[in-house]
Amino acid sequence: MGTALRVAALLVVLLPSVALAHHGSGISYDINNLWTTWATVTEFNFLNPHPTMTFDRKTKDGKVEHWRSELLTNPSVLARAGWTKARSNDALKSGTRVKLYLGTSRAGGHSAIVMKIENEKGENIVGDRAGVKAVADLDGVPDGLQPKGDRKLPGQSGGGQ
Repeated sequence: MGTALRVAALLVVLLPSVALAHHGSGISYDINNLWTTWATVTEFNFLNPHPTMTFDRKTKDGKVEHWRSELLTNPSVLARAGWTKARSNDALKSGTRVKLYLGTSRAGGHSAIVMKIENEKGENIVGDRAGVKAVADLDGVPDGLQPKGDRKLPGQSGGGQ
């Protein structure tokens, strides 16, 4: 077999796994048990392959939790829907209060994937995910919805954090 043919065969075998390697949102995050909370944006980054956002949320006893997140969608999908980098950055500038629909990291902690964002008027911002529903409104509940039992990452033991 010639070198070119071997390289082509290797690419056919390896490229699909490389292409699918990143797309593990359902594995990394609990997207079947979404929850909502009000939060204040501290930073938004219009990045590829997924925009990122940090935000603060207050618990019922007044403590501030600092969270890190990524948006499920990517910048090209946002731009096609009219959410350009400038528009997204303006809508999610530091200090903006938003309602977030989150799937907590299966590893636990204050890390999540953002499935939907609404402003204080209830309007969708940064994309339109009108069909997204949450199983729980945990505004103010310390740590939100942390993973337990079979919702943990494969290989992890124990309950929630």
